[in-house]
Amino acid sequence: MIKKIGFPLLLISTVIISSCGVSKKTYQALDAQYKDLSTQYQQSQVELAESKARSKSLEEQLENERKTNAGLREALARLQGTLDNSINQNTQGNVNISKLVDEINASNRYIQHLVNTKNKSDSLNMVLTNNLTRSLSREEMRDVDVQVLKGVVYISLSDNMLYKSGSYEISDRAGETLSKIAKIIQDYKEYDVLIEGNTDNVPISKTNIRNNWDLSTLRASSVVQALQNTYGVDPKRLTAGGRGEYNPVANNGTEDGKAKNRRTQIIITPKLDQFMELIDQAPETSEADTTAN
Repeated sequence: MIKKIGFPLLLISTVIISSCGVSKKTYQALDAQYKDLSTQYQQSQVELAESKARSKSLEEQLENERKTNAGLREALARLQGTLDNSINQNTQGNVNISKLVDEINASNRYIQHLVNTKNKSDSLNMVLTNNLTRSLSREEMRDVDVQVLKGVVYISLSDNMLYKSGSYEISDRAGETLSKIAKIIQDYKEYDVLIEGNTDNVPISKTNIRNNWDLSTLRASSVVQALQNTYGVDPKRLTAGGRGEYNPVANNGTEDGKAKNRRTQIIITPKLDQFMELIDQAPETSEADTTAN
């Protein structure tokens, strides 16, 4: 770039040269040089102004680029955070899915265990029922009803066969039938036995028996004691209970219905500890499932 030349200095030089008697030719040459330098000076000023403008524009662009770069860095940081969260959630999701699969497998094993247990129980009940019905005579079968409901064996005995009329004492003709039932109970020691007394809705008129609750419970207790004392059934397996007139199986409005309701049931069920064993074998659920689930 051409250095700046001050116009006052050039003017003074021209005057001095003129006063010194410089020739016209020399003067013209110097004047031409002056004009040329003046033009170069103007041009350099224009170029300087353009350079300043370009420099300012570049600085503004640089500042804009810096701001843009900062914004991109912030956006990148946010994206990185989102990516990290997604990775963590995906990892946790994989853990949850794996845990869910394990729990489903455990539940399937437990369900299969229940199915196998039920099949075993059903098979035992079928054998027990067949053995009992085969041992009873045709006459005894008229007073004995044997059913299997929901895996439980119900042996229903009519009060005409079991007890003396209006009493809770066991009749002589019931002995043979009870002995056959006792033998079946003895053969299946893994079962508990509930003796349940039931009556019709006719109030009892005995001075030593307050109501049908008493009568049904006393009759059940008589059967329990006979099974224990006469036939040797372990009393730990036996339970006596009475339901009075409140568990009818027929309409008390007819004599036939009342006769059906006056009954004692011998209910043979798996022992309670077998049910508890099933509960203990149930798959455990995690705290997360109890809340999320």
